[in-house]
Amino acid sequence: MIWNLAPKARAFRFVGHQDAITGVHFSPSGSLVATSSKDRTVRLWTPNIKGESKVFKAHTAAVRSVHFSRDGHRLATASDDKTVKVWSVPRQCFLSSLSQHTNWVRCARFSPDGRLIASCGDDRTVRLWDTSTKNCINCFTDYGAAETFVDFNSSGTCVASSGVDSSLKIWDLRTNKLIQHYKVHSASVNSFSIHPSDNFLISGSSDSTVKILDLLEGRLIYTLHGHKGPVMTVAFSRAGDLFASGGTDAQVLMWRTNFDRRNYRDVLLQHSRRTTPDPPPHPGDFPPRVPHLHHPLPSDIQICPSVANTLATDPQVIEVGQPADSTTTHSTPTLAAADTSAQRHVAAAARAEGWRAAAPTGGGSGRREEEEDEESGWSAEPPEGRSADLELTLRHIVEQLDILTQTVSVLEERLTLTEDKLKECLHHQAHMARELEQNRAGPRRTESRDASGSPDDSS
Repeated sequence: MIWNLAPKARAFRFVGHQDAITGVHFSPSGSLVATSSKDRTVRLWTPNIKGESKVFKAHTAAVRSVHFSRDGHRLATASDDKTVKVWSVPRQCFLSSLSQHTNWVRCARFSPDGRLIASCGDDRTVRLWDTSTKNCINCFTDYGAAETFVDFNSSGTCVASSGVDSSLKIWDLRTNKLIQHYKVHSASVNSFSIHPSDNFLISGSSDSTVKILDLLEGRLIYTLHGHKGPVMTVAFSRAGDLFASGGTDAQVLMWRTNFDRRNYRDVLLQHSRRTTPDPPPHPGDFPPRVPHLHHPLPSDIQICPSVANTLATDPQVIEVGQPADSTTTHSTPTLAAADTSAQRHVAAAARAEGWRAAAPTGGGSGRREEEEDEESGWSAEPPEGRSADLELTLRHIVEQLDILTQTVSVLEERLTLTEDKLKECLHHQAHMARELEQNRAGPRRTESRDASGSPDDSS
């Protein structure tokens, strides 16, 4: 869904993925939207009425996250096939694969300067990759459970991660040390976002809350109760004046960032006076005193907003099917450079699917959709003369291309594994050769010492 926050503006629902969508990210310029899905594909959308998209296929399992570099020229995707893949956006092609994780990869993020990629997954590690050499340059392993999300701060000096054990950890990349560790949630932390000033962090958890952390003072300051189910994603706006949260309760909540302009201590004092009056005296406080438990007052502010029911005032939603000129980008140069006739066949098949998805279903709603399509220049009528045999042939071509793409991806993974094993064997062989040379050199030195000591013995 692409929402326009202007009053009475239309929203767009884009249809194209064949399974659940796991990640979405705007390009820095806002002209493209990237999505990842469990259908093993990544799509690049143009956020307008045409809904044109490009499909990237190289992963062999569900894709869990997608992220643009700051210059908008590259994409990083994380997948259940235990790899992180990097794509070129201008050339719309596959660039490289990073494969040292030993379990599913949940998240991958570019650093602000684009030189590093941070990834995390179910192997309980956070890895740092050099985008120029494609090597893993650091691995943080101090985790007791699977990691769900990872991201850099705005300066790129720190990397933060969250896990299913309800923990949030921040590492300083200059010293490779853990500098902050939070455990403020009671369930898995699914997502977090760092304020552009690097002073605050918001986190969303399966405990149905959004929490705000003050990174300068190192403590929890606000707990937001707005969702009626697990909070799956949170994000600050680019300027930091707003943040949004989305959950399994099918709600996206927009929040105004005002905690960076008001003194937290004054707000806490005012809040505690209003909501937590002085407790009644405990009998153990009077002589003779007996040991008893004093329950500490919470140090964070609990906010339970009365969220307006936006379901009654939702904007008009325009559903956009598969576009007419969507193309598929594969991980092999031969498929990306296919002849123009094959590209025309694939485009024709996609065009046929798009016309079927955009066809009206009847009634007044169908007439309204036709009027909107006419206003926007969108035609819902298929061309004449399209034969069933041609459509069947085009579908067969698309299926064969998909099978070929998956085969190439599997071969790529096998070649990577073979290369790793070969490197390990060569390293082991070199180590054994050094040991053998040392063992040979030992007796020689002993014999030379014996030979040098024989004259003394004779004398």
